[in-house]
Formats: sequence, C-alpha cells, structure tokens
Amino acid sequence: MRNLKLLHSREHGPVQALGSPQCFCLRADQGTLLIGSEYGILELDPAIRGVMNDISLTVDGFLPEDGSGHIVGIEDLPDQESVCIATAAGDVILCNLSTKQLECVGSVDSGLTTMSWSPDQELVLLVTGQRTLIMMTKDFEPITEREIHQDDFGEGKFITVGWGKKETQFHGSEGKQAAHRKQTEVPPASSSDDGQPRVTWRGDGQFVAVSAICPQTGARKIRVWSRELVLQSTSEPIPGLEQALAWKPSGSLIASTQEKPNKHDVVFFEKNGLLHGEFTLPFQKGKAKVNELLWNLDSTILAVWLEDVKKEKNSETNTYVQLWTVGNYHWYLKQSLHFGSAEKSRLVSLLWDPEIPYRLHALCRGWHALCYDWHWSTDCSTGEESHLVANVAVIDGDKVLVTAFQHSVVPPPMCTFQLQLQQAVNQVAFHTDPTKSADLAVLDASNRISVYRVGDSTVKDPTVTLGGSGFKASVETPHLEKTYRVEVCCGEGKQVNPLTFRLFTWLQDDTFLAVSQGQLAMHSIIHHLTGGPEAEGGCLHLRLSVPVDGDVISLCCNPKTRAIALQLADGQILKYLWEAPIPALEPWRSSTGSAVQFPSLCVQTALAMIGGEEAILGLTDRCRFFINDVEVASNVTSFARYDDFLLVTTHSHTCQCVSLRDTSLKVLQAGFSSSSSPNETLRKVERGSRIVTVVPQDTKVILQMPRGNLETVHHRALVLAQIRKWLNRLMFKEAFECMRKLRINLNLLYDHNPKVFLENVETFIKQIDSVNYINLFFTELKEEDFTKTMYPSPVSSNVQLQQCPDQKKVDLICDAMRAAMENINPQKYCLSILTSHVKKSTPELEIALQKVHELRETVSPAAEGVTAEAALKYLLFLVDVNELYDHSLGTYDFDLVVMVAEKSQKDPKEYLPFLNTLRKMETNYQHYTIDKYLKRYKKALCHLSKCGTEHFSEFLSLVKDQNLYNEALKLYPPDTPEHKAVGSAFGEHLKQKHLYEQAGLIFARCSAFERALDAFLSSGSWQQALCMASRLGYTADQLAGLARSLAGKLVEQRRHAEAAILLEQYAQDYEEAVLLLLEGTVWEEALRLIHKYSRLDILETNFKPAILEAQRNYLVFLDSQKTTFTHHRKRLLVVRELNEQARQGLLDDETPNCLEADLISETSSIVTASDMSGKYSHSNSRISAYVPALKPDCSCSWWNV
Repeated sequence: MRNLKLLHSREHGPVQALGSPQCFCLRADQGTLLIGSEYGILELDPAIRGVMNDISLTVDGFLPEDGSGHIVGIEDLPDQESVCIATAAGDVILCNLSTKQLECVGSVDSGLTTMSWSPDQELVLLVTGQRTLIMMTKDFEPITEREIHQDDFGEGKFITVGWGKKETQFHGSEGKQAAHRKQTEVPPASSSDDGQPRVTWRGDGQFVAVSAICPQTGARKIRVWSRELVLQSTSEPIPGLEQALAWKPSGSLIASTQEKPNKHDVVFFEKNGLLHGEFTLPFQKGKAKVNELLWNLDSTILAVWLEDVKKEKNSETNTYVQLWTVGNYHWYLKQSLHFGSAEKSRLVSLLWDPEIPYRLHALCRGWHALCYDWHWSTDCSTGEESHLVANVAVIDGDKVLVTAFQHSVVPPPMCTFQLQLQQAVNQVAFHTDPTKSADLAVLDASNRISVYRVGDSTVKDPTVTLGGSGFKASVETPHLEKTYRVEVCCGEGKQVNPLTFRLFTWLQDDTFLAVSQGQLAMHSIIHHLTGGPEAEGGCLHLRLSVPVDGDVISLCCNPKTRAIALQLADGQILKYLWEAPIPALEPWRSSTGSAVQFPSLCVQTALAMIGGEEAILGLTDRCRFFINDVEVASNVTSFARYDDFLLVTTHSHTCQCVSLRDTSLKVLQAGFSSSSSPNETLRKVERGSRIVTVVPQDTKVILQMPRGNLETVHHRALVLAQIRKWLNRLMFKEAFECMRKLRINLNLLYDHNPKVFLENVETFIKQIDSVNYINLFFTELKEEDFTKTMYPSPVSSNVQLQQCPDQKKVDLICDAMRAAMENINPQKYCLSILTSHVKKSTPELEIALQKVHELRETVSPAAEGVTAEAALKYLLFLVDVNELYDHSLGTYDFDLVVMVAEKSQKDPKEYLPFLNTLRKMETNYQHYTIDKYLKRYKKALCHLSKCGTEHFSEFLSLVKDQNLYNEALKLYPPDTPEHKAVGSAFGEHLKQKHLYEQAGLIFARCSAFERALDAFLSSGSWQQALCMASRLGYTADQLAGLARSLAGKLVEQRRHAEAAILLEQYAQDYEEAVLLLLEGTVWEEALRLIHKYSRLDILETNFKPAILEAQRNYLVFLDSQKTTFTHHRKRLLVVRELNEQARQGLLDDETPNCLEADLISETSSIVTASDMSGKYSHSNSRISAYVPALKPDCSCSWWNV
C-alpha cells in the first residue's frame, strides 16, 4: 500500500569533455562520480558541479586517439586508493587518482567484453573476447580460467530417484499427450540483443551468474559459477531469453527478460537454473527492448532500463527507466522516468548506490549525471470529523488503485476501484481540504495532471472501474473532471531530467504546489501552479515561484490549520506562509521561540497539535522519531496521526497509541520510554507490521505485513476514545454495538458518566431496542467502577460522580431501568424486567416469580409480550432450578410451586406428597413448616409463635437449637409465662457461656431472683448481688454473711477498697475493714476510718509499722534500679565509642573482649527487670522487689548497638 516518493533529485552537468560517456561508477568515500569515455576517465564532484580529475588514456596508448576505443568496465577500489579500468582492447589498468599515475596490471590479447568485481571486491571476473572466464584476486593474480560454454549441467545436476520414465509420469492438466510432445527447438536470440555476455554476482559474493549466447543454438543460457569458477547449474532452455541479467542481492532469484509471442516478461530463475515466476512489462511485443535490470541494495526495487525499438534506421528512440516493486505476490510499476528521444538525454549507464538503498544514479549521453533519492510513502486521504473518508491510493503503472477502508478492507493487489490513466503515474495527491479529501489529483510521466472529483456527476466515467471480480459500487466513485498540462518552462539543460516536479500537493480547487531543483546546487524552488478556466487539456499557469536556500526534502500540510512545513536537507524546518499576499518562508519555531531543526534527516514528516501547540513530527530511515527537535523514540517503524492521537509501530512488534491532547513533549517521551509496561495505549502486533491508515470516526487501524497482506486491528485506546465520544453525544446504540463487538465491558456505559446515564435511561432503552441486548447489559453489571480499574479515564475527561453513593451501583441501575421499561412497554421488556429483579445484589426472586405467576393468570398476553412458560424458562436459565424451587415455595403459593417444579427435574413422587401434606396444615403451622424447611428460622419462629401454647415446647426447642433468644423474647409480652420461660432458657444459655452478669440481668428480668443472685455472685457484681438479696428479703445476719463472703472474693481479686466497704457497711466490722485497707495500701481511706471510729490506737499498732515497711521496700527497689541504670549507662558509652572507631576504620579485626559480653548479659537482665517490675505488690507486711543478677563473664559475638 506504499508508493515511491521522490525526496530529492540532483542534476550535474553538462560537462565540457571530449567524446561521450560510456560507463561510470561511484566513489562512495569521496561522493564523486568516475565517468569513462572514448578518451579517458573523468571525476565529477556533484557538490561543486565541477570536474576534479580528467585523466587521459590515449597518451599512454591504452585507448586510440581517434575515439574508437571503448571502456567495458570501471571500478573504484578504496582499499588501493585507485580505480580499475578495463578496455575492449584487453588492457586492465590501475589509475591512482591522487598522482594520476597509470599502471597496466594485465592484458588479454583477445580483448575484454566485461569486467565485474565481487561485492566484497576480493575477486574480479573478466570475460574475454574468446568467451572465456578469468577469475582473479584483487591483486590481479589469476585463480582459474574456464570456457563460458560447458556441456555439463554443473554440480547441481538433478538426481533421478527412480520414478520411472518421463512418458509414464503424471503431466497434470496437459494430459498424457504431453509425454509424446516433442521438445521445441529454442530459437536464436533476437536481433536487438547486443550479443555480449552479462555477469552478475550474488549479494554475498559466493556465486556469480553469466548469461551468454550459445554458439550452437544462438540462444542465451544462464550459468551459475562458484567463486572458484566451478560450474553449479545451467538454466533450462528458455526461448526468447534476452541480455538483461541481475541477481537479487538477497540471493533468492536471478532476474532476466524473455520475449514471448504476445508479451514481454521479466522472468526469475532460481540458483538451480529453473524458472520461478515472472511479470509482464506494460508494452506490446516488439515495441521496446530491455537493456539492463538492476536491483537496489535491499532487494526491494527492480529498475528496468528500456528503449524503443528502432523502426527505421535514422529514427530517434526514447529511453525509459521503470521502478518495480512487489507486494503480496504482485508486481507494481511505481515510477516511470521518460528521458525522451534527444541524443543528449539518452541513457548510457544506470547504477544503484552501493550504500544508500533508495538512491539511483543515471548517466546521460550529453554528460548529464542525475541522482534520485526515493523513499516509501503512503498516500492516504486526510478526512476527519463528519467527512468519513479513508482512501489509500496505490500506483501501479498507468493505473491508480484506490481502496476505501471506511467501507471494506480489500487485500492488495485488489482494490475498491481503480483509475485508468493514459500514461504511467508518478505522483498522487489527495485534496488537503478535509471536506474534499476524497478528491484525487494524479501526475503522470508526461507531466499531465488528472483531477478526479467525487459527486456532481451522474455519467459513469469509463476511466474509473471497480476493483476485484464482481464488486458492487458500495462507495461513491470519483469521475475525471479535468486534465491539465504542465509546461516545463525551464532552460534547455533542465529538460534532461524527466522528473521536474516533486512533492506534489493539492492545496485548493485550482491551486497545486510542487518543488523543483534550483539552478544552483543546494537550492530549490517552490512553484504555485494554478489552473485556468479552460476546458479539457488546459494548461496550468505558473502563478509564482519562491526560491528556497536549501534542498527541500519533504513537505507536509496540516488540513485543519492549513499550515505547511518544509524540511531542508540539513534538517532545518521552515514554515511556508502560502496564504499571505506575498508568500514567504520563515523558520519553524517551538513554544520556547527557538528554531526547530531535526538532528537527522527525516523521510516522513507530519504536523500535529500537541497540548495546544502545533508541532512537526519526523521519522528517519533509522527509525528515530522526533517531535520538533526532541527525539522521543528510537525504535519506531511507522507512525500516523489521527485526530488527537498519535499511533506508532515499533521494532518490538507493538502498536502504541498516545493522546496528544493536554500533554507535553516530556510526557510523550516518558510514555514511549516506558512502553514496555502493558496498558491500554500498547498492544502487540504481527512482526514487521506498518501502519497504512486509521479510519476516521472509527476504531480501525489498518496494518500491512512485510509480505503485503493487510490486517485490521482495533486499538484499545482508539476504541475507548470513540466510545467516550458516543456516550457524551448520547449515542448509546453505536457505543453498545462497538463494545459488544470488541468485547469492552458494558459497565463502562454507566461508569463513564453515572449521572447522565441515569437521566437518560429511557433514551438508552429506546436506542438499544432489544431485549437480548438489555439482558446482556444486566448480566455484565458489577459493583466495580471500571473507569478506575480496567479503563482509566483520561485526565481531561469530566466524569460525573454517582448520584446516590450510599446505594449499590447494580441495585441503582436495575431499579432505574426497570422503572423505565415498565413505563415504556412492560409486556415487551418482560424478560428484562425479570432480569433486573434477579441481578440485584439481593436477588428478588419472589417478586420475579410473582410476576411470572401474574403472567400465567393473564388470559390473553399482549402481542409483544411473552407467556408465563417462556418467562419461567428464562428464569430457570438465570437461576438454579433448586434455588428457584425453594424461593417459589417461600411464597406459600402452591400453584407457583407446582409450575416451577414441573420445569425442574424433580420427581413428582417426591414433591407432590410433600406439598399435599403442607396443604392439610393450619396456615401458620404450614408457613412455619415451609420456613423451617427453607432454613428461614426467624420467619419460622414468628409463624410458630402464632400457633398457640400447644406448640410452645416446639417453639422453645427451635429457639434453643438456632439460638434465637432475642427474637423469641420480642414475640411475647413481658409478663407472660412464655416470655419468662424463654428468658430462663436464655439465662441458662448465657451461664453456659460464662456470661454471668448478662445471665443475672436476664434472670432478674424474669423474676428468677435466686438464680440471678447466683449469677451475680459468680460474676463478682457485689452491688447487683446485694440488690437481689434485698429482693429475696435477706435478714441482717444473712446480709452480713453474704457481705463477708463477697469481701473474701474481692480480696482475692485485690479489690481491697471494695471489700472494706462491704465489711464496714454490711458486716459492721470496721477493724477488719481498716486491716484490709492497710493490706491494699489504701492509706487515705484507712486513715479516714480510724478517725471516723476514734480508734487512734490503730495508728501505732498497725498503720505506722505498715507504712514504714512499705517505705523500706521502695528504697531498696530504687537503689537497685539506680545501680543497674548507672552500670548500663557506662557500658553504653563504651559501645558507642567502639562503634565510632569501627566506622572510622580504626578498629582492627581482633576478637572482641568481654566488655560486649557483659553488655549482652546485662541487657538481658534489663529486659527481665522491666518485665518483672509489673509484678511488684504493695503490702503492709511485705514489699518485694526483683533485683537482677549479673551473669559471669563469657565470650560472645559482636553486637552493633
């Protein structure tokens, strides 16, 4: 799907020299041309357009002075700093261009017809006048000599494997008659054949092919030889085989030409001499002859040098050069250079550059040297927004194959439609106006521009035909509106160059832009070509020409802003102000105001808006990708700009799509550098894929594989962007269909903008208008927010928050859509309404079943509605049949239960007796039995409570089994025996779980005060216990005994203050109370009681001794702690000093002494002391403190403290 675009052309000459040029070669290291003539060699420097060296070969007698000599070969030898020249007289000459010294290194008496060096310049092959081959080293030492014509086939001779005679073998569609057919004799070569041998090397220099005329038959044969001149194979007899010969550098095929009875073909041979494909040249037999075939460096372009066959002796002949490429097994004629019939413009030699793959050199008889730089380019339309056009034009000789990817993806070489021209096409340009992007202008080899427009014509154009076989016109085809003639009003010398104009651009309806070479080196001219009001065959007028100081390499136009950017050969970017009254050029400047210049020459450029700033994009032939003068990636193989997106393919076989809106160069650079992390902007593609085009207002990205076949991918970033556009425009149907087709989760329909979706639910349902699609939407709903997890929204998008954040998302959507469907047409959307009930977070199966039951009771369902059986069958598809049976049973509607059971696989012998048993029960007990069967125990308990006292024992058993005490207590009034029985059971249940205080409260509520007292005693709630004792009517003595019992338990719990209260207030024993307070170190309360009861004697007998004992224990503990702290502080200082010395490298590697061991030992003692300090007990009789014991010295490992 690509064409060859002329980036640059240079013309050198004419040069004032003797004779006429015969052959030439390149000096790649110097950038000069070495041209051989009848009198010598000449070195031409294209940079200065002058002659550097002019060396005569007639002075030393290598060529005759009368000009009858001929140079058969010339080769630059950089390693020897010389040039090798071979003459027809048989001399092989080395010429040092620095000293201009000539040396004859060898001579052949019979003369030479050809000299050919191997690609590595290690060997040279000479073809002598006696038709022998001489292989020599680069030092001109002979290796071997062989006759060209050999009777043997060669070492690659085919082996018979015993399949019988040829007469008995299978002959395909030709039948058995083919076995008896006599082999036709091969006719001799045509009269246009020059009869000279041709030599071509394989790209790796391991083999060489020689084409020569067989002396016996007069026909040409191709023989393949090894480097040692060992014959490998001989071609099969090919009638009409011609002189041209070129071995594909990749090594797969050898190209030649064959004249057939009704056509002229370029044929291909394998190394074994067998034919392997061909293609036909676009002219009739006998009209032209092929002089030479030449492959470019990477084997992608085959150049065919032709000239007209002379009808009369003195008639002038035209010369041509055609450039052919192959894709998807079809050969395309991409460029046709017509050099005319003038003597000075006739080609004498053609050569591909040995280092730059797409550079072609040509030498004309009038001492003109031409140089063309080509590169691949995809010619596609630029329509966007409402003008949905995605046309791609492919040049194929005199036809332009146009594929409309908006409607269909047609694999090449087929197309949607094709344009038939009168001459071979060289350039194609779509209209730069986005509203007219389907219009097409074609520039052919005769400098005529054919304008094709879409619309405004009802007559079928015979030059426009549909592609393929049996195609129907699903697109609007263009028609030929007008043909302009471009007059080249230049100097006489300029007429030699067949490609005057390049970078052809269609700006306005009648205005075209083209670039040509200037009169001076490294200068270009921009031409404005304007069409007049003339009819067919009118001439384009040259409105104005703008000189450019530099070689214009590329030109790109932004269809939206109408800006034009030019790239010069040095990478400088210029802005062309073509709409100004006086068109002018100015440097392209970035946002910082600096002039933009690409670090390397870019072969593909484009303009794009990045973050509101117009920037220029560039891609080099080395896969370096630039935005302005910043390199953002170094592995890009192709790129395309679409709307606010930039798509690139990389060497890692990925296609990355990044948004250009609200971004910057730094962000883009970081995004390309981190492209290895998977996200929605990155996707894998097939190896070697290149972007052809992106379909506007769609999600299709057209990729072409290396072989030529096409693949359509839907990049996730483009898909999501397009879906968001549709949702913002409330185009729910388009978004839904795209999401369903490309498997985008349907939750995005709501998550993109919940508020808008809920406000337009009815619009969504009416646009979708399909029960199945709505059900599909329901089934994919999840509580997850997919704009945060799976499809993060762009920074610039304004996503609305959910209207009801407290309500679950699925429930909110189901309720909203169910209400809308019931409002629109409940009969039509019955199944969707059922789905909305089932899909809720808590499925409303009972309601759904009830709706099914209502359908069954409906006498005549609506025309758009569904039957109850169909609705039930659909419910069974959504819900497990057993679960649905249980829920139907939970409705207590036996008709509904039977309806569901009939659709299930249940045995009627099992469920019918069960249902009949239930029917016979009292209603409440029936509901209880059903709820218990369904394990809905709370409902069952409620129904059982209504069944009377005869079922209370069953009620109490259910409460105990299912632990439903709280629910059961609510079902009976507090004063009823049932409530007390449930409470007593609840209290016992709590006692079993050792929840004594709660059990006591429950017992007290049920008036079981004795059991409540026991529970409070067990829990230590002495206040509640005393209250229960009061309710039980305890006497003073009973209360005193109870108080002493409680006090003992409180002392065990070290609650001395509370125990003292019980002894003082209920047992009337204040002395014991004071002793308990002293034991518990409650000094103030003990002192209060002593003074309250005027027992000052206790101060001397108990109070003072107890407080002095406590003081002594405290002092001992403090001394111990102080000693330990001081000891460890000293050790810590020592360790810190040692660590500091170790950090400074002052500590040697000796075994550490026992200071650290002491530290470790005493650190463990600190831990022990700190752990035991919580166990200190305050007592009037004893105060104990744990004193840590130091461990003896011991060896230990080094610690870093």
